[in-house]
Amino acid sequence: MNNLAIATPDFDPAGFARNLPAFTVEAELPADVAAREALLDRAMGAGRKRKSSEKLRRGRLPAEGLALVARSAGGMLLGTVRLWNVTLGPGGQPALLLGPLAVEPSVKSAGIGSALMRHAVAQAQRLGHGAILLVGDEPYYNRFGFSSARTGALAMPGPYERHRLLALELKNGALDGACGIITASGRKQRNERVQAA
Repeated sequence: MNNLAIATPDFDPAGFARNLPAFTVEAELPADVAAREALLDRAMGAGRKRKSSEKLRRGRLPAEGLALVARSAGGMLLGTVRLWNVTLGPGGQPALLLGPLAVEPSVKSAGIGSALMRHAVAQAQRLGHGAILLVGDEPYYNRFGFSSARTGALAMPGPYERHRLLALELKNGALDGACGIITASGRKQRNERVQAA
């Protein structure tokens, strides 16, 4: 995967607010898990695991090649986005569910979220996916092509605000006839438990 270099001033941990960090967007590594989870807790709060989108992610692995991070020049995790395989209703149309998108709160205005979104959409398109769905604020995600225009007949598997269910077609017609409840369809995560000897 190609890294996306963003030209910004050098990263200074003591001055997040004064100096915007230099960063790259790259594939998430297994070593990033703890830092990613801590970042998600800081950015989204304790209630993040109770959201309907989390029901579709729980016990699943992200779609192949679609777990991305923004990393500072010094190696610090500054942002994360992952996309998940889902199926749309009884017709079984495949799609991706994007989220969560999160950025280190102290560098929120550095363009990291936008870079992650653009990279994620481009990568999903390169990999041949037809559509991406997400639950989020339309005024923010509209700049990336997302809208609620094609999601009226779709539903999340739990409580959500209908106007926040957004979609982007990467292939024309990918959402034609899509209706029903969105279900998880990606690879299942293996529980690796260490057994006592």
